[in-house]
Amino acid sequence: MWKTATVIAVFALTLGYFYHTHSNLPNHVLSYFSLPFPNGSTTLNVEEAKLNEPSFEHAIATAWDAIISAPAHQWKRIAVGVNACVDVVVSGVDLLEALALDPGRGCDHEVLQSKKDLMEAFIHFMERGAAAERFFTDKDIFLGIAQAAAEDPSAQLYVGGNAALMGQKFASYPELMVLLCGPVGPKLHELLDDQIVVPPESLQETDEFHLILEYGAGEQWGMTQAPQANRFIFSHDVSNGKMSAMETLTASVEEFQPDLVVLSGLHMMEGMGKELWEQRLKEAVVAISDLRNQVPIHLELASMTDKDYMSSILQEQVLPTVNSIGLNEQELLFLSQAARGPHWELQAWVGSPDVGRVSDILLWILEQHGRSDPSSEADLTRIHFHTLSYHILATVDGYWGNQMAAVAAGARVASCQACGIQTIDVRKVTLRAPLEFYSSHSEPREQLHLNPNQPVTIWHRANVTFYLTPVLVCKQPLRTVGLGDAISAEGLFYSEMMHMSTQAF
Repeated sequence: MWKTATVIAVFALTLGYFYHTHSNLPNHVLSYFSLPFPNGSTTLNVEEAKLNEPSFEHAIATAWDAIISAPAHQWKRIAVGVNACVDVVVSGVDLLEALALDPGRGCDHEVLQSKKDLMEAFIHFMERGAAAERFFTDKDIFLGIAQAAAEDPSAQLYVGGNAALMGQKFASYPELMVLLCGPVGPKLHELLDDQIVVPPESLQETDEFHLILEYGAGEQWGMTQAPQANRFIFSHDVSNGKMSAMETLTASVEEFQPDLVVLSGLHMMEGMGKELWEQRLKEAVVAISDLRNQVPIHLELASMTDKDYMSSILQEQVLPTVNSIGLNEQELLFLSQAARGPHWELQAWVGSPDVGRVSDILLWILEQHGRSDPSSEADLTRIHFHTLSYHILATVDGYWGNQMAAVAAGARVASCQACGIQTIDVRKVTLRAPLEFYSSHSEPREQLHLNPNQPVTIWHRANVTFYLTPVLVCKQPLRTVGLGDAISAEGLFYSEMMHMSTQAF
């Protein structure tokens, strides 16, 4: 009896503390802590409460299912390009130890030139729990590391590359026809969904391999402990590095007649040297400009470190030539740093990115490089931002429909894919999103709340609408590679373009 009384007392004290320290939370949030006991009695049955009381996670998952519905007009044919490879997924710590490397101090490197660089870069991102991708310059050393990875009995081979991964996600919908343009070798061709069409020009005799070094939440190597599960990716990939399939993609569009083009791989050129990427970037912009007159384009960004390269992407007017972009918190901040946009002085996000700061940068991108001004010649009207604990879709009013469903669908697929499940199991996920946040980091700003029963929070700034939904974070993720690609692909599948911004179209 005294045990029950103790539990009740502790629960009451906890509830009282929560209420007084969070007294400004909305009633729908506080109600989750003041529901009657399931048996109707005044005695707390702890096990019964755990089983029967609704949770934030359950309410959000249920509400998502009600929100997510197909748009009135769906894409029928999607062309994706231009990076594709085979991912070799191994335990990062196990591989580095197999290479006889000892854990040292972390240090980021724009490109990797040695095993020591690999160890330092891995630790740098592992201690932050952040994803990253780097180019390995020495082909012979890379092949030796790849051989060690291949000999790991736990190594697994998967479809890799943003374009191929997004193509795989689109191909999971039988009503969609998908064209993939990228360097496709025999192993990748075997792994691809049968529904994906690969033009003959994209087929090559050998595969491009990327090494994916994964680590789990709380995993430790030396003095470094990962705050969350993630991965470090590196390769010596010349075909993708030169975006060699770009011309194949543009040539294929006329025959395939897609409703949407999804482009990725710009980040792969970063490690090829300034002389190459300067010229190739100009050629890519010309190719994209040719496409923009025919079909809407989504650009998926990925990890970059060279501010000169990112500045060139902005100066060469890449962003204004596409209709939509997808990116994560690191890519968003790096883009702002390269152009001295809002909050560029931040070295890195501390913990979960502040919603107000993220909102400021998203608005700045749409104002400076998009079509928030109706008289602008830019095409960019949509940004899909994703971080571990929440996602935001920001769209210029009048161009995109069904965005509540789109942002919810992206968050739902992140939970399911990370846990390796088809539908959300609330026992395997947890809510980490802030319950309160602001629409901007500076004044004037609006205080906003997360409502688990209506889990898409909406606010407006000028003629831009923001849609935020939390992510139910997988407690023990099985695989983190490709989550961003799945999120963007799912969000696009549920999106509808209401109006093309390009005048020529």
